[in-house]
Amino acid sequence: MDTKRYAAVEAGGTKFVCAVGTGPTEIERETRLPTTTPEETLRSTLEFFQTAAREIGPISSLGVASFGPVDPEPSSRTYGYITTTPKPGWRNTDVGNFLSRGLGVPFKFDTDVNGAALAEYRWGAGKALPSVVYITVGTGVGGGAVLDGQMVHGLMHPEMGHIPVRRDPALDPFEGSCPFHGDCLEGLASGPAIQKRCGVPGGELEDTHEVWQLVAEYLAQAVAVYTYVVSPSVVVLGGGVMQRRGLFPEIRKRVQAWVNGYIEHPKLSRDVGNYIVPPGLGDRAGIAGAFALASEAASAFEASGDSIGPEPFV
Repeated sequence: MDTKRYAAVEAGGTKFVCAVGTGPTEIERETRLPTTTPEETLRSTLEFFQTAAREIGPISSLGVASFGPVDPEPSSRTYGYITTTPKPGWRNTDVGNFLSRGLGVPFKFDTDVNGAALAEYRWGAGKALPSVVYITVGTGVGGGAVLDGQMVHGLMHPEMGHIPVRRDPALDPFEGSCPFHGDCLEGLASGPAIQKRCGVPGGELEDTHEVWQLVAEYLAQAVAVYTYVVSPSVVVLGGGVMQRRGLFPEIRKRVQAWVNGYIEHPKLSRDVGNYIVPPGLGDRAGIAGAFALASEAASAFEASGDSIGPEPFV
């Protein structure tokens, strides 16, 4: 049994969820901190972990699953940074190295959705399956993928929320809310897009409001694309927007219509309910992903043969 104690951070645009424990089901300390300025938020996060380490015991490693875009490449000089985020004040912020040095432990840093995908692969809806795509639909739309146990990276990490989707202006005259792309998936299906289109938050709209059909259509187009390109064993849809009753059956039906029999597989015909699914870990997928990253950081550090971690701040 793994007895290492990990520090885990789910770094969100509105709050940082910070936890210490031996895993996502063995949490000893947890707190939520508002995402304010980088200086204030990161200092409060570090103080939480330092206090926990003094009171309950040493921390072996750190995992950070963050809102993005981020730099997840360990060989890069900006590894551990939040990079071109539109969130005011957070562009080019060094999150991972600051916390790692402050604790004197190795770290692993990735997107919140890649972390959630890894957690769902290990413990959730993708457990015992070869691959997982995880999509969150909330304040933004983002996606991560795990194939054969490895998070997908290339030039950087996947940005599945910013793919173009087909919008019929006659049916949907809303031109989108994404500051970069207008009517990309995030610009049409995210929580802020719904609010901007309708004038009120999605939570105040009836289940029968026409916007939910539009959201289901755009998400179905996206899932069909991910199915063609990544060919995952399961597609997990999480986030606040996906709490809306009726979205899952509508998305499944529309994905089948988009695929139109081209991919002949039971999961896209008679078993689509087990192909497009909610998170097995519920709203804990993000923090569980941070624990998964911390575990990988500890394993990599041990494999490197180093005897000590990063030098702590004085």
